[in-house]
Amino acid sequence: MSVFALDRLLRPRSIAVVGASPEPGSVSGLLLANLERFGYAGTLHLVSRSRDEVNGVRCFKSIDDLPVGVDVAVLLVPQVAVCDSVEACARRGIGAAVVFASGFAELGEAGQAEQARLSAIAQQTGVAVLGPNCLGFINFSDRVPLTFEPVQAAAVKAQGPRIGIIAQSGAMSGNLRQAFLGRGLSVAFSISTGNEAVLSAEDFLDALLEAPDVDAFAVFVEMLRKPEAFLQMAARARALRKPIVLMHPGRSQRAREAAQSHTGALAGDYQVMRTLVEREGVVVVDSMDELFDVTAILARYPEPIQQGKAAVASNSGALRGLALDFCEEIDLALADFAPETLRALSQILPDFMAPDNPLDLTAMGMMKPEIFGESARAILDDPGVGSLVMPLMGGSGPQQVAKANSVLPVMKTSDKPVCFVIMGDSGPLSPEFMALVNESGMPFLRSPDRALRAMAHVHRYGRLQRAAEQRAAPLQGMRLRGLPAGPLAEYKGKQWLKDLGIATPAGELARTEEEAVSIAARIAYPVVLKAQADALMHKSDVGGVAVGLRDETALRAAWRAMQESVAKHCPGLALDGILVEALSEPGLELIVGSKRDPNWGVITLVGLGGIWIEALNDVRLLAPDLTQAQILEELGKLKGAKLLSGLRGSAPVDRSAIAEAVATLSALMLANPEITEIDINPLIALPEGKGVLALDALFVMERD
Repeated sequence: MSVFALDRLLRPRSIAVVGASPEPGSVSGLLLANLERFGYAGTLHLVSRSRDEVNGVRCFKSIDDLPVGVDVAVLLVPQVAVCDSVEACARRGIGAAVVFASGFAELGEAGQAEQARLSAIAQQTGVAVLGPNCLGFINFSDRVPLTFEPVQAAAVKAQGPRIGIIAQSGAMSGNLRQAFLGRGLSVAFSISTGNEAVLSAEDFLDALLEAPDVDAFAVFVEMLRKPEAFLQMAARARALRKPIVLMHPGRSQRAREAAQSHTGALAGDYQVMRTLVEREGVVVVDSMDELFDVTAILARYPEPIQQGKAAVASNSGALRGLALDFCEEIDLALADFAPETLRALSQILPDFMAPDNPLDLTAMGMMKPEIFGESARAILDDPGVGSLVMPLMGGSGPQQVAKANSVLPVMKTSDKPVCFVIMGDSGPLSPEFMALVNESGMPFLRSPDRALRAMAHVHRYGRLQRAAEQRAAPLQGMRLRGLPAGPLAEYKGKQWLKDLGIATPAGELARTEEEAVSIAARIAYPVVLKAQADALMHKSDVGGVAVGLRDETALRAAWRAMQESVAKHCPGLALDGILVEALSEPGLELIVGSKRDPNWGVITLVGLGGIWIEALNDVRLLAPDLTQAQILEELGKLKGAKLLSGLRGSAPVDRSAIAEAVATLSALMLANPEITEIDINPLIALPEGKGVLALDALFVMERD
């Protein structure tokens, strides 16, 4: 995707430090100390106007004096000198530049202008710029620490799990790195992208997706600047079985405002983003704890769970009830053990204990610690079990070691995701126990809540991966010709809907009062009148709607009142006419719509209409290529889903017809890029087998 050669940046064979200084506490001193600690094996060049050498290394007086073709320059220069320095890098054939300096888009209009200049220079010259306003990056695999944050080298395992960290925030990249290294996990890359004037998180994801030393990604961004590219990267990651775990602040308005001040990002619509990235199999988490925990488990178990539900086994009987409540709250389905599993567990546990899930291992493990491993093996052998969380009370140091020696060998042989938990929060654990845990590489936590919440995401990852393989086939006959610019009058849009198989009430457009009387007589009273013009998007606000007219007298009075009201509120507006329609039979009011997000593309909405949308905001956002079966599944997730099935004597509504209408609108948007928005509000869902009825329709086309 990127037009820049990111290998020269991320795996450089030669580095130039521009603005070199020997002072230990300076940015240069910290950077050079990192390179020395890591034992960087490439060629190091230093540039200083005032020094002939730093730490025994000769200094060049300017970038223009450097040898041609250095891979990357680290620019330790003030903001005002950054752009000129990048131009100098281009003159010497330097492939990339790392810019730590702040004072760009995060500081308002002047900074934004300077950042735009930096971006333009990089695009014109081909210099791959990381930053500005970033902490740089650390390549642990090749021992390249281009950051001024003091770091220690850490070995990267020859085989997984190895994590790639990509974060716009320098603090968050460090936070994630320390968390993973502290758990004994390998971090291959830790990248802070800062303001992303040139290179964005998507570029680094693209560069590392097929890297043999990265197995999973932890991504923290306040804005995805290249949504289409990110979705393409997510699809590639899914095919490569490299999980992406994403944290993206911005659910609240204040969080979106904070993102703008922090990195100069213009935050997009969070819910649209989440809907569409999850469609490609990305796991979106809501907290830093989840980002740590879910990445740690998925990096170890990148194959999505295909079948099976969760299992929980603990030596705390009280945890059983807590786990039942918590698992229901976080949507973590628990497995029913197979008869063979129940028989096997009955042979392991005391006679008085009837095995179940969550499993109470009783206090017998104090005398017979082997029951922990034996129980874990029996549970993991169950084909209906997809994962195991094992929260145990640790006991004394020797008891902790005994549990580890019993459980960890079994977990290490499992292809199913597992999480070993020793409860007690920050209570002490013996060094020997921790050595066993770290050597095993098994996911390990101190909180059963965190472990269960993380495992719920792991199961959701499996569902997302399976769902992503199912795509609706494009519908035929969806291309519309001669689309006008701007909004479209309701009666025109309804004609399109009827042509596509979405029913509308019987009726016609009347241009005179007598025509209206004739139409009403033909379709039968009671009727509805609606004023029609392309520019009249909100008819009710100007008195342009009259409902429940039961006879000719009422119709004539309503016609005249409507003409006067529209003329008063919209002087000079010429109506196409007034739509005369039969009053709809009762049904469940829904809202169905689709819009073309300027960043993310087509997104579709379905929910309960009328008072329900005002009281509950009960809607689901949907990707536009869901199958009808997937749409039906989403309908079942509405808060008021029981209304669809019939409540208190009401008949079930035609859910299949709802799903078909939603799929049709999505397909229409995909086939006609000129359409920016379609709204059907309300869509009346009639009793099962009777279909749906579009009572109102708004089409908006892109303006010239």
